[in-house]
Amino acid sequence: QLSIPLGSAYQPLLRAQNQVLKKAVVDEQANSASFKEQLKLRDQSLRKQEQEMDSLSFRNQQLAKRVELLQEELAVSDAKGKKGKSKADSPSQHGLETQSVFDEDLQKKIEENERLHIQFYDADEQHRKQEAELTTRLQELEKDLEQHQAVVDGLTTKYMETIERLQSDKARLEVKAQTLEREAKECRMRTEECQQQVRRCQSELNRQVKQSSTVIQEKVPFNDTNGTNTLCVFFLFFQLKARDVAGQALSFIQDLVAALLNFHSYTEQRVHIYPLDSSIEPISPLNQKFSQYLHENAAYVRPLEDGFLQLHQSITEDTVTVLETVVKLKSFADNFSSYTHFLQKILPYQLKSLEEECNASPCTAALIAKNQELQSDMKKVTSVFEKLQSYIKLLALPSRLTLKIHTISVFTQLAACLHSLHDAIKEMSKHYNQKASFEQELPTITQKLCTTTECLLGSLGSLTSSTGKISTFFSNNLDFFTSSGYSPRGSTVALNPLQAESMLANKKKAAAYIHAIKQSVPYREALSNRRILTSSTESREGLTQQVQQSQDKIARLEQEKEHWLLEAQLGKVRLEKENQRIADLESQLAAALGGSPNPRPAAASTLSESHEEAEREQNAAGKETTLCTSLVGDEESREQLIKTHYMARVGELTTQLQISDSKAVHFHSECRALAKRLAIAEKSRETLSEEVRLANQNVTRLQDELTTTKRSYEDQLSMMSDHLCSMNETLSKQREEIDTLKLGSKGSAKKNKSR
Repeated sequence: QLSIPLGSAYQPLLRAQNQVLKKAVVDEQANSASFKEQLKLRDQSLRKQEQEMDSLSFRNQQLAKRVELLQEELAVSDAKGKKGKSKADSPSQHGLETQSVFDEDLQKKIEENERLHIQFYDADEQHRKQEAELTTRLQELEKDLEQHQAVVDGLTTKYMETIERLQSDKARLEVKAQTLEREAKECRMRTEECQQQVRRCQSELNRQVKQSSTVIQEKVPFNDTNGTNTLCVFFLFFQLKARDVAGQALSFIQDLVAALLNFHSYTEQRVHIYPLDSSIEPISPLNQKFSQYLHENAAYVRPLEDGFLQLHQSITEDTVTVLETVVKLKSFADNFSSYTHFLQKILPYQLKSLEEECNASPCTAALIAKNQELQSDMKKVTSVFEKLQSYIKLLALPSRLTLKIHTISVFTQLAACLHSLHDAIKEMSKHYNQKASFEQELPTITQKLCTTTECLLGSLGSLTSSTGKISTFFSNNLDFFTSSGYSPRGSTVALNPLQAESMLANKKKAAAYIHAIKQSVPYREALSNRRILTSSTESREGLTQQVQQSQDKIARLEQEKEHWLLEAQLGKVRLEKENQRIADLESQLAAALGGSPNPRPAAASTLSESHEEAEREQNAAGKETTLCTSLVGDEESREQLIKTHYMARVGELTTQLQISDSKAVHFHSECRALAKRLAIAEKSRETLSEEVRLANQNVTRLQDELTTTKRSYEDQLSMMSDHLCSMNETLSKQREEIDTLKLGSKGSAKKNKSR
C-alpha cells in the first residue's frame, strides 16, 4: 500500500510521488497490454500445437493399425513358411525380402513415433511453464491496477470534498455579499440623510454669512492697520500652477494605487499556491490569516485615490491654495495613515510566510538567502511608509504660526523619503526576480505558480515605475512647494484661512468691477486651452508607454490562451484514447480468462500445408503490425511538427499584429494630439486676429482722438495767445498810467517842499 504523508512539509513530496505514480500507472498499463498481446500469441501457438498433437496422435493410431496388420501378415507368412519349406527357393527368398522391408519400415515408424512423443512432451512442458508465468504476471498487474485504482479513487474523493467545500464557501460568500449589499443600501440612505443635513447647514450658514456681510458692509469701516485683515497679493499663475501640479500628482497616485492593488492581490494568490496548494490540501492557519488580511487591501488602498481626488477637486481658480487652507489634505493624510497601519499589520505575516517557504523541503540555500533579503526589503519599505506618514501628517496640521523654514524642511525630507521608497521597492523587485529565476529550477514548480509569479513581478515593475515617477515629480516641483505664492503685505506670518477668505472676497469684487467696466479677452478659455495642450503634450509619452505595455500583455495572454486551449484539446483526446484502450484491454482480458476454443481435427494429408499457411499468416501479421506502428509513429511526429510550425507562425503573426496595433494606437494618439494642437492653434489664430482687429480699431480711434485733441489744443493755444496779447497791452497801459501817476506825485511833492 502507498502511504501518503500528511502535513505541509510533505506536500511537494506528495506531488512528486503523485507524478511518479501516474507515470507508473501508464507504464504498467502499457506492459499489461503487451503481455496480453503475448498471451494471445501464445494461445494461438498452443492451439496450433494441439492441432498438430491431434494430427500426430491420429497418424500414430494409423501406424499402430498398420503395424498390427503387418504383424498379422508376418505371422501368416511365418506359418506358411513352416508348412511350405519344401517349396522352391525363389518364393522363400521373396518372403524373406518382404519381411526385411516390413521390419525396416516398422523400425522407422517406431523411431518417428518416439521422436514425436518427445517433441510433444517438451512443447507441453514449455507451454505450461509460460502459461504459469503469464498467469503470475497477470495477477501482479491486477494487484497493481487495484492499488492504482484505490489511489485514484482516494484522489477523486478528495477532489469532490474540495469542490463541496468550495461550493459551501461560495454560498457563504454569496450570503455575505447580500448582507454587504443591504449594509451598503443602509449606508447610502444614511449618506443621503447626512447630505440633506449638510445642505440645510450650508443654506443656514450662507444665510448667516450674507447677513454678517451686510452688517459689516453697512456698519463696519475698512481697517488696514490690523495684521489679521491685511490685504494679500493674489497670484493667479500660482493658483493655476497648483491646479496643474495637483492633476499630475493625481495621475501618479492613480498609477501607484493600481500597482499596490495588483501587488497585494497577486501576493494573496501566491499564498494560496505556494508552499501549499489550497486546491489539494488546506494551507497553514498563518497563511489563511495573511490571505484574509490581503483580501481586504482594497479597503485601505482605494481611499488613497479618493482622498487625493477630493484634494484635487478642492483646488480651483477661485480658491487660495496654501497648507493652512487645504483642508482636504487632512483626509488624505488619514487615509495614508490607515494604509500604513495596514502594512504594519501584514508585515509579521509576510515575514512568517517567507520563513514557511524556507522551511519547505525543496527550498535551496540560494532561495533561503533571497527570502531573507526580501524580509529585510519588506521591513525597509514599511519603515519608509511610516516616515512618509509622519511628514504628511505634519503638512496636514492646520496652524497659523507655521514657520516657513519648518515647511521647507518637511518638504525636503518628504522628497528624500520618496526617493528612499523608490530605491527600496526597486531593490525588492530585483530580489523577487532573482527568487523567481531560482524557483524555475525546482522540480516541483507548477505552471500556475509560474504564471502568478510573472504577474507579481509585473506589478512590482509597475510599482517601481510609479514610485520613480512620483519621486522625480516631487523633486522637480520642490521649489514650487516651498515657495510662498501668497503672502500678506508687509508681514512674515503665514496666511491663515480668514485672510484667504478676505482675499477671495476682494478678488471677486475686483473681478466683478472689471467685468462691469468692459468685457476683456476670454481669459478662462485661453487658460483652459493652455491646460489641455500642456496635459496632452506631457501625458502623450506616458500614454504611449501604457498602450505599449498593455498591447504586450494582451499578446502574451492571447498566446497563453491558445496554448491552454490546445493543451485542453490534447488532454481530451488523450483521455478518450485511454478510455478506449482500457475498454479494449478489459474486453481482451475477459476473453482471455473465459477459455480457449475447442481444437478441430484436420486431415492427415493437409496437416503440413495448414501448418505452413499458419506460419506465413503469422509472419505477414507481424510485418503488417510493425508497418502500421511505424506509419502511426510517422503520422504522429509529422502532425506534431506541423502543429509546432503553425503554433510558432501564429505566435509570430500575433506579435506582429500586436506591434501593428500598438503603432496604430501610438500614431492615432499623436494624430489626436496634433489635431488638438491644430485646433488650439486655430483658436489662438482667430483670437489673435480678433485682437489685431480690435487693436487696429483702437489705433484708428486713438488717432482720431489724437487729431481732435491736437486741434483743440491748437485752438486753445491761439486763444491763449490772443488773451496774452490783450493782457500784455493792458499791462503796458497800466504801467504807463502808474508811471504817469508816479511822475505826477513827485512833481506835487517838489512843489510842496519849495513852498
